[in-house]
Amino acid sequence: MANDSRRFRGRRRVQGARFEVRRVLYMAALRAVSTNALIRVFDRRLIATGKRASALVACMRKLLTTLNALVRTNKAWDSSVHQACHATRLLGDYSFA
Repeated sequence: MANDSRRFRGRRRVQGARFEVRRVLYMAALRAVSTNALIRVFDRRLIATGKRASALVACMRKLLTTLNALVRTNKAWDSSVHQACHATRLLGDYSFA
């Protein structure tokens, strides 16, 4: 949400949706950045490119989309699969299944 006027550019913030879900996702993303290798690499890459302010929100979204995919496919988290997919993306090969 932008807090702008004609001559003033204010601070942007995340707003709306369900506060309880956003709060839980925030705490889960904080933990994932410190313990999950996939999320940690993603976070460090965003910070290295100068996107420190939005890095955690992006990690929240990545975590949510990953969890939605796991629920949709009725599968458990398997870090070896996700590590392989991430390594393949880093190499530029987008043909993985």
